[in-house]
Amino acid sequence: MTKQTALYAQHQGLGAAFTDFGGWQMPLKYRSELEEHHTVRRAAGIFDLSHMGEVLVSGPQAAEFLNYALVSNLAVIAVGKAKYSLICTPEGGVIDDLITYRLAEDEFLVVPNASNSDAVAAELRERAVNFDVQVEDQSEETALIAVQGPNAEAILLGMATGSDQAAITSLKYYAAVHVELAGLRVLLARTGYTGEDGFELFIGSGDAAQLWNAVTEAGDGHGLAPCGLAARDSLRLEAGMPLYGHELGLDTNPFEAGLGPVVSLKKSDDFVGRSVLEPLKGETPARKLVGLRGTGRRSARAGYGVVADGRTVGTVTSGLPSPTLGYPIALAYVETALADPGTELEVDLRGRPEGFTVVELPFYRRPGRS
Repeated sequence: MTKQTALYAQHQGLGAAFTDFGGWQMPLKYRSELEEHHTVRRAAGIFDLSHMGEVLVSGPQAAEFLNYALVSNLAVIAVGKAKYSLICTPEGGVIDDLITYRLAEDEFLVVPNASNSDAVAAELRERAVNFDVQVEDQSEETALIAVQGPNAEAILLGMATGSDQAAITSLKYYAAVHVELAGLRVLLARTGYTGEDGFELFIGSGDAAQLWNAVTEAGDGHGLAPCGLAARDSLRLEAGMPLYGHELGLDTNPFEAGLGPVVSLKKSDDFVGRSVLEPLKGETPARKLVGLRGTGRRSARAGYGVVADGRTVGTVTSGLPSPTLGYPIALAYVETALADPGTELEVDLRGRPEGFTVVELPFYRRPGRS
């Protein structure tokens, strides 16, 4: 049986088309996914992300524990900051990619992907046995709303007053702060998965509908519109961001996925997977994740083969026509010798070859961001 978020009734009222995602009934789109994509790039979109997980890790050894459980150095991040990281198997495979927020010296909020939420919470509990920490899965009682796009900050400023407005404007990327918005206390993070400026709002599930309605009202005049998973996927692909189950999985390691910098080998702590990952640091992986730009009009899709000189040299993991850029884009794993930007390849589109060129990621970078 699929789950419903606390905002399901809101989505129904807006005429959303639903899809099953990670065991949740989630809005795929409300209108045209193309229209929703452009709304985020040009104004702002509001997303329900309440299917994502929230795992609170607290206690005297919280930082030490997360340094063992995850591949990054969580102990060095300051209170109010966040870090993108990975939780890996002892064999070096990726269980999930996640964001961790440091809420206090001894308190962290770990946010895994929806499809992996239960697995990550269980894995953290198992790894916590020898540490003085508490691992509490708060996913069921927590809602998450994202406001993404160039008008996102202005929308939230219209919901805040005084010091809370100052906190919003001064909030840096990959940071979080508690503020009051429309009379509701939220944990506000400046992160996102669209390539645009934007915020993610954590709140108790019981207040989710009130917050959603307040954001929607504040978005009047700023072009805000509800957006679903279809637009979220095309936005993240343009931004070159991986999706678990496509670019990441148990059969991939951080280095071939281009996430080697996430693995901290400078920290003295042992961590799960270190004995396997450390020797890979200086090696050239057999394959690499690359960006592909289509030279024609036809798009590659996940699972299609990448070909060079009549030989299959890789596999597409995600692909679609880029709404913003106007040409096909894709992510693919290819043999490392063919991973340099400018390399000409082909993708087998159901028996018909189509030209693609390896390009640097991301495909899209918002104006004003280097």
